[in-house]
Amino acid sequence: MSFTSVPVLDLAQAKNPATKPAFLAELRHALMEVGFLYLENVGIPDEVFQQVIQEGKAFFDIPTEEKLKIEMKNAPSFLGYSRLSAEVTAGAIDHREQIDLSTEHPVPGPSAPLHHNLLAPNQWPSAEVLPSFRQLFTDYMAKMGEISIYFTSLIAEAIELPRNAFDKYFDGADQQHKLKIVKYPDVGVLGEDGKEGNQGVGPHKDSMLSSYLLQASQHKGLQVQNMRGEWIDCPPIDGTLVVAIGQGLEALTQGVCVSTTHRVLSPAAGQGARFSIPFFQGVRGDTEFEDLENVGVGHVPERVKDERRRVLEKNGGRLDDVEFTFRGGGLAKTLGEATLRNRIKSHPDVGERWYPDILASIREEQARATKTKQQQGGYGEVGSAAFAKGKEAAIPVASAKTVEAH
Repeated sequence: MSFTSVPVLDLAQAKNPATKPAFLAELRHALMEVGFLYLENVGIPDEVFQQVIQEGKAFFDIPTEEKLKIEMKNAPSFLGYSRLSAEVTAGAIDHREQIDLSTEHPVPGPSAPLHHNLLAPNQWPSAEVLPSFRQLFTDYMAKMGEISIYFTSLIAEAIELPRNAFDKYFDGADQQHKLKIVKYPDVGVLGEDGKEGNQGVGPHKDSMLSSYLLQASQHKGLQVQNMRGEWIDCPPIDGTLVVAIGQGLEALTQGVCVSTTHRVLSPAAGQGARFSIPFFQGVRGDTEFEDLENVGVGHVPERVKDERRRVLEKNGGRLDDVEFTFRGGGLAKTLGEATLRNRIKSHPDVGERWYPDILASIREEQARATKTKQQQGGYGEVGSAAFAKGKEAAIPVASAKTVEAH
């Protein structure tokens, strides 16, 4: 039977030799059957989580002119502030306001590949309005980076790969990770925009390996789609992070670890804003799809792949609302190039200012895909970012771009 709730795992058990085998068994179940899990006891004190939540919410209360000073379109890095309803997912407007941050890098040199523009300094709010913001989130991203790399080693062990199987795809201490602070206003505040629907973020799958969501208010809204196509609530649980498996991890594990479609619904009128702070584990941007397709992390044991096949069989196959879009043969040759194209697709205002040629090619690609879809009477834009060996085939699904959002 397809899952009806999201499992809760205790990371402290992975650090105890006596309880680690049971933890890995629970993790394996979550990876194969759900693609989502709650993680508790991650090693960050609750008071730090509360400071992160408090400071994150405070960002949205600073004057609008202060936020616009660090607007995303001011820089080619796709870091910075995005106004309400500035992003589109699955063809519809996402009703959210946010700031994008990352572990910082210097501005790339003039001879660097174009996708290295994504490696850059943050646009920070002024210390005059938020004096603690920069240091708090710098420290939080560093700690979350350590946690995500450690957890990836546990994923490897859970599916009987060497614990360092994924290390080749990380830039060590210099690896870029990303974080968003997101506000989803309730439908009543949205006014006329709210009448068009309650999409906080449309149905999507995360793009890379894993993400870690700190739900920063007590609203429901995050939903996960099971193999039968049913939407399952993923409500806030104090002291936990919500871990989502990305399409990159599904591809690298030959389909064993499942990337699950999810969405966010805006709060109902009168419920107030929902806040969330997702952290996205980074992957080395210069990684080439040829390596991902032909070398990867090694061969997942057949007995593990057989276990995943049995999961599919007992659920009658896999049905969800977003096509697996990490597939080879696109324009991009590296993960960084694919990520840049996806970011331009998500934020066309940044694309128009900094990447007009790429944006034009994306719009031509979308127009051709739409025409083909109309002619065939079916589904089908295929994202340009992609690789996918071992994907379950012949599953009738609608498509959408991969995004970073919870």
